[in-house]
Formats: sequence, structure tokens, C-alpha cells
Amino acid sequence: MHPCSDFSGEGPSPLDLPIPAALKQQWLDLATRRQFLGRSGKVLGWAGLAKLMTGNAMASGGGGDHGVLLPHYAPKAKRAIYLFMAGAPSQFETWDYKPELAKRFDQDLPESVRGGQVLTGMTASQSRFPIAPSIYGFQQHGQAGHWVNELFPHTSKVSDEFAIMKSLHTDAINHEPAILLANSGNMVPGKASIGSWISYGLGSMNEDLPTFVVLTSKLPIFTNIQALSSRLWSSGFLSPEHAGVALRSGGDPVIHLSNPKGVSRELRRAMIDGVNDMNRQLHERIGDPETNARIAQYEMAFRMQASVPELTDLSNEPESIWQMYGPRAKEPGTYAYNCLMARRMAERGVRFTQIFHRGWDLHTNLPAGMKTLAEDVDQPTAALIADLKQRGLLDDTLVVWGGEFGRTVYSQGGLTKENYGRDHHPRCFSMWMAGGGVKPGMVYGETDDFSYNIVKDPMHIRDLNATILHLLGIDHEKLTFKFQGLEQKLTGVEPAKVVKELLA
Repeated sequence: MHPCSDFSGEGPSPLDLPIPAALKQQWLDLATRRQFLGRSGKVLGWAGLAKLMTGNAMASGGGGDHGVLLPHYAPKAKRAIYLFMAGAPSQFETWDYKPELAKRFDQDLPESVRGGQVLTGMTASQSRFPIAPSIYGFQQHGQAGHWVNELFPHTSKVSDEFAIMKSLHTDAINHEPAILLANSGNMVPGKASIGSWISYGLGSMNEDLPTFVVLTSKLPIFTNIQALSSRLWSSGFLSPEHAGVALRSGGDPVIHLSNPKGVSRELRRAMIDGVNDMNRQLHERIGDPETNARIAQYEMAFRMQASVPELTDLSNEPESIWQMYGPRAKEPGTYAYNCLMARRMAERGVRFTQIFHRGWDLHTNLPAGMKTLAEDVDQPTAALIADLKQRGLLDDTLVVWGGEFGRTVYSQGGLTKENYGRDHHPRCFSMWMAGGGVKPGMVYGETDDFSYNIVKDPMHIRDLNATILHLLGIDHEKLTFKFQGLEQKLTGVEPAKVVKELLA
């Protein structure tokens, strides 16, 4: 068959036009390549549509093996809720108790401890590195005896559910690359986010709601606010239906969710049917697998017009629930409201929910800032854990809390007993996980007396992501996608391990 024999435009074929022979041959080469890619793309496209229709993924096995139906093994968690504290909460005012620091107020951090670490531009020029003990106290709580800072009185009551990780570390010392590394496994933008990988690997639990939902939280104060954008919930090189859907706090929860005036649901259905029919014809001609993704997204958008309003209608929640989540829970867009929304999404089968809370980048006036921010997240976080548990959802819902790195033991700038600030610290920081197959009540890893270096069981942020995937039934080495000649993984090319000590 001539490569241009199916030319269907009006008028003569390009081959019949008076063009130079060299240009004509170039056009023939391009047409041949285009048709080949079109025909081969149809196979990929129908495979993608089959995956969308079944809700299961065929992810590549390691080393180019044939596809493996996920999950790779029986999951402990069916869904996950990631509470991401952008800006990096201080471990000294949260989960890493260092009582000896009280004796070292304003002493210089020994050079032997700092070990020639590269510092940020904000403290590299300091002549001194004065130790700043936390002004807030710690107490042990529950049967596990976790040491919890007094800024978190509500969270301390559910701390028996936690596994606290004190020995996390990361490669980045600045926020943008560190947040990207935590959320996508890479410090360079454009990679797929953790929620997108989970969507790609496990598919949907509820075809009427997105698999991956993102909520960003209003702040009670203005402070150093880290920029958040869709790069953190992007699907990157994966198909766009795996990207996070960000719900808004005002107007339509999703832009253009409501029909325009004069457009009924029946008319909208007819419009989508027409557009999808054109897309199917386009797919028959070109074979681009993204066309099927577009069809699926139109269908999802139509179903969301009915499912999202029900999801976001909190009018039937009893007063006891409002009191549980705290005084700001009735204000859309607050962290408390978003935590309640996360519970509702867990009930309805949303696979991965991520709540972003900003403001933790406290280089100055940390005691006051930490107090305000902790008050904003403490009660809602505890309520989310307790609410999931009382509904029988915590056993198969993984909850993760933490930020992109830690803070320094020394003060940035001036220091008094009542006021100090802390710089970025990637060498060690603390997070916790609960539910979903996590061993409750344990502490993993230890830091030195200054919470500056790890002395036992280091855990890279890649190890955390590998462990999250494992709890959801995914082998992080086998969940891959070939892009730019590399079998891409959430955990990247560097070694990563599942921390089995954290598993129940």
C-alpha cells in the first residue's frame, strides 16, 4: 500500500502538487513514520483503555519482564492519606526529645558534631552556632510511652497508633528540591508524584471519584510560605488521568464542575458522547494512546458532577464530629475541614488523599509560629486517626505525617531563652505513620544528643516511599515505566529499601 493512499483531505494529494522531488521524498518518509506510529499506537491505546475500564494496572516487572498484575502481593493498606507539612516542622518541637540540650543553652555547637556540613546561605556566614533548646516540654504518653511535645496535646492521645521515625534523611538542603524529592522521588520537576504512581499501579476503588485527590489548607498565620503547585501532584511521564485532582475550598470544588446556565445534565451527556465519538474516530486514524485517556477523563468528569457534590456536602455530619475535628472544621479549606474530607474520601474509596499544610519554615520567631501551627493541625490530625479507627477504617488506611527535612539545633540569628529560629537540616528529621499495616507504638532510628546526626538505623526518604508502596502491596522495584530510555521508578536509581521493622 502506498503510504499516502489513505489521504482523505479535500483537493489533490500532496504527491500531486508541483513540489521538488527532495521535499516530496521527505514528506513520504514522514508519512510512512506517522502511519507506522499510528498503527502501533492503537495497540498501546486499547491496552490503556482496557486498564482504565478494569481499574487494574499492568506495571512492568523489573529488568523488562512481562507485565505483572498489581498489587504484587496482599496489601496491608487499601488506601493512604498523606499529611504533608510543607516547610519542614522542627523535630525539637514535635517528636525528638533531647533533654540534655537544656544544659547547653547558647553554647556553640561543637565542630565535631557539625562535621563541616555545607550550610544554607542563611547561616553559612554566622560566626557562632548557638544551641537553642526548645522552650516547650515533652511528656510520655500511652502504653507505647512515646515522647510527644506539649504543643500536641490531642495528637498525644492517639500516639499509641504511631510508628515514629526519627532517623529520616534527605539529599536536599533547600525546600523546592526537597519537597520534590519527597513527593516524586526526584529533585528535578517533571517526574510522577507518589499519588500518581499509586494510581498507575493500583487503579481506582471508586469509578465515580478520582483515584488521587489533593487538598491544600488555609493558614491561620502568614509566615514563610512554601509555594505549592501541581508539580507536586503531577503525573509526569505517566498518563494524565493519574495526576492528582485538586479540590478547591470555594466555588465549585473542581473548576467547571457545574454545567453552565441552560445546559442540562442530559445535554451535557449528549455533548460528551459527541466529543468522545470524535475522539474514538481520531484514535482509529492516529492511534495515540492519550486519546483514550482523554475519553476516560471526560467520562470521569461527568460522573464527578454527581459524586463530588455528595462528597463535599457535610451537612449530615453530626455535631459530635464537628466538635471532634475542632473549631475550624466548618470553614472550607482549613486543615480541620480537609481532615474531615479525607475521612469521607477514605469511606468512599479514594485511593490516595494528600493534604498540604504550609508555614513550617520558621527561621525566626519559631516558638510563636510553632505554637500557632501546632494548634492548627493538632486536634484535626488526632480526630482523623480516631475517626478512622471508630469506623473500622484505620486498619486498612495508611496515614503519614511529616515534611521535607528537619531543623537545626542551633539558632539562626539572635537567641534568647524565649525566642529563636532554626535553619534547614537534611541530615535527620522525624515523621510518623499509623494504621494500614504499620507496627503501632514503635520508634525507628535514633539521633545524637543534638538531633544533628543519625546514630542508629538511618532511613532515607526513598526508603519511606518504598515502605509506603510496600504497605499498599507494591514492590517498588517492579513498579516501573519506561521513559527516556530508563525504567523510571518512584524510588529512583539509587538504592532504596522497605523498612520491615515498621511493618506489623
